[in-house]
Amino acid sequence: TGRHWKKMLDRQPADLIGYDVSIEMLQVLKQKFPSQNVIRLEGYGLQQADNTCDIILSTLAMAHIPDPAKALAEWTRVLKPGGDILITDYHPDALAKGGNRTFRYKDELVAVKNYVHSIDHITGIAKQLGLSVSRITGRKIDETVKAYYEKQNALTVFEKFKGVPIIYGVHLKKKNAAT
Repeated sequence: TGRHWKKMLDRQPADLIGYDVSIEMLQVLKQKFPSQNVIRLEGYGLQQADNTCDIILSTLAMAHIPDPAKALAEWTRVLKPGGDILITDYHPDALAKGGNRTFRYKDELVAVKNYVHSIDHITGIAKQLGLSVSRITGRKIDETVKAYYEKQNALTVFEKFKGVPIIYGVHLKKKNAAT
């Protein structure tokens, strides 16, 4: 939906392309940033030439991808040598414990399918593709976020997941051609 796009556009990139399988998500993005390029993704193939992207940012998407090896292989294909892949998503431990992604649409609660991919599995695939793991970070549900759950009238959810890692980030780097 373009949550991070203003910050990225403020840095004046040569190009910024939004990919998603959801036409509805892309419509929201296009409404916010009408002059930007958005492409509906079907399957794993990106409409990019090899070695043309400096950065690939995947936010809250990895657990929606049935085959992370295919996605990472495609991302690696289009990534320039020395380029970066930044992945953030709900932590697989939270998903394995029964966490789910839901949203309301026209007074109906909609649950989105998740695939549980361990961080070790994702980074293992990345290493097989010749990517290096620069950093892995995460955040647990703790007292610092309790007020959010109180505001949502969801303290039972807070108690169920207290101490559980809720989100993670992985920074991958494609080796330079010379290394």
